[in-house]
Amino acid sequence: MKDLAQRFGENPILKPRNLRPSVQGMEVTCLLNPGVFRYQGKIWLLVRVAERPVQIPGKTSFPILIAGGRLEVLEFDSNDPRLDLSDPRVISFDGKDFLTTLSHLRLLSSDDGIHFTEPEGGEPFMGSGELETYGIEDCRVAQIGETYYLTYTQVSSNGVGVGLRTTRNWKDFEHVGMIFAPHNKDCAIFEERIGGKYYALHRPSSPELGGNYIWLAESPDLIHWGRHRCLAHSRPGQWDGARVGAGAAPIRTSEGWLEIYHGATKENRYCLGALLLDLDEPWRVLARSETPIMEPTTPYELEGFFGQVIFTNGHVVDGDRITMYYGAADSVICAAHLSIENILASLAVSAGAKA
Repeated sequence: MKDLAQRFGENPILKPRNLRPSVQGMEVTCLLNPGVFRYQGKIWLLVRVAERPVQIPGKTSFPILIAGGRLEVLEFDSNDPRLDLSDPRVISFDGKDFLTTLSHLRLLSSDDGIHFTEPEGGEPFMGSGELETYGIEDCRVAQIGETYYLTYTQVSSNGVGVGLRTTRNWKDFEHVGMIFAPHNKDCAIFEERIGGKYYALHRPSSPELGGNYIWLAESPDLIHWGRHRCLAHSRPGQWDGARVGAGAAPIRTSEGWLEIYHGATKENRYCLGALLLDLDEPWRVLARSETPIMEPTTPYELEGFFGQVIFTNGHVVDGDRITMYYGAADSVICAAHLSIENILASLAVSAGAKA
């Protein structure tokens, strides 16, 4: 099937050099996977900014957060036999894993959806507490009423879980805490109640038994979650054969809830597809992409910090048109238009909820 995305001619719309480091001595290495929302007539991105210390030849250094939110840099000789640098995303030293970069979130706004700037005096959203010592990542933003719900990945030596912060004015925030314990991520909240309940997609991981699948949970209050149901498995040998995970909040359509999700192969090639869920019983999968609706094809998607990657967790919707913002090659921020009608027409009727 033909790639359905109409990429912006201005892509990439944001590069690492467009943002200042959060503190002196650090460099912005990558921009990734923004949450997206509308506020005060503008489009806003909550971009994941990955930083590391400026590297010294012969040394490998990386940052972590310690008590009180203070930044500490760990440095090792690059030729130390206890150091494993085979993965650009993860450093292993003497059997203990660390991230090569430390991520935080940064707000940017735009009048036209193409040119984004950081507000005057804007402060980064940093990790805090023992569950965020390795940073915070990949925020999804859901608006319910006048409240914005920020679900994001909390990373620490304790594992990877889902945190929740809320705001009504983007100045004052409530830090609710971890709502899905490790190992879990890719949490996307539905932006309205269904049958009096709140629902969210999430992605627990079970590498030994089961896999990286998309699940559905329900809640009375957006804090306590239960009645978990598995919606979609990875499909060995296909474009989403190794792992799958939700994108942004599902979109209500006349046919059902449309969810754009990412899928990856065991070679770590990330594409996008779609699920269609029943409007009244969102645990029922009505249809699913057999082939990707968007896959890495351009130079900025194929080459970068971690190439062959398209990853989204944010969009805005205007009628039939989805304006999707996405991270490309774990390096830059890009955007594309997609048609809801075209996506729905591309879907294959699902033979089962976990197909």
